[in-house]
Amino acid sequence: MLIITIKQGKEKSLLAGDPWIYPTAIERVDGKPQEKSKPGSTAIVQTSSRQFIGRAAYNAHAQIRARMWSYKEDEPVDHAMMKRRVKAAVAKRLPALRAAGPNALMPVVLGDEDGLSGLLVHSWGGQDGYLICQFNSGGVEAWKVAIVQALLAETGCPNVYQRSDELIRKGEGLPVISRVLAGEEPPDHVLVIDGNQRYSMDLCTGFKFPKLRS
Repeated sequence: MLIITIKQGKEKSLLAGDPWIYPTAIERVDGKPQEKSKPGSTAIVQTSSRQFIGRAAYNAHAQIRARMWSYKEDEPVDHAMMKRRVKAAVAKRLPALRAAGPNALMPVVLGDEDGLSGLLVHSWGGQDGYLICQFNSGGVEAWKVAIVQALLAETGCPNVYQRSDELIRKGEGLPVISRVLAGEEPPDHVLVIDGNQRYSMDLCTGFKFPKLRS
């Protein structure tokens, strides 16, 4: 496992809860070259005096060099963690998801807010509709299989599609791929109703077509 040593004084923001680590805060990174070059490799984060801070996803290709997973020394980064965090995110928003109309586009996972930095998941069409996922960091990309399995189990939705933001993915050193991860591909156009607004959207790209009259 990689070890990220933080410069003296730069650990304050991490200990205050900021989950992002920039290159200017890092004193050095120790570990095997193949782990250093792989986006999303798990790393132990420590102070300059070698005191444990937490575990993070390291990405040498990204402007945000590492994203914190956990500050608990006894909490490993594994499939169980991904399952717990997806489950908690879904549970938190389940009442809103159940109350939403069939044409509402609803948040399911919101990145750092849910301890899954870089992951955005939205639902359209309810339980039988589609989950649209954006894996915008090396960390969640590395745990994609576990995350998708947890989403399928916790939402009961059979269709999961990955949408890729070209600029963000390239900035993370990740391939720009949009594809079906489970079930079926969304239709070209769907009707989205957001309060008093109605518009047609391509769920695969996020492109919104001209608004429809209410």
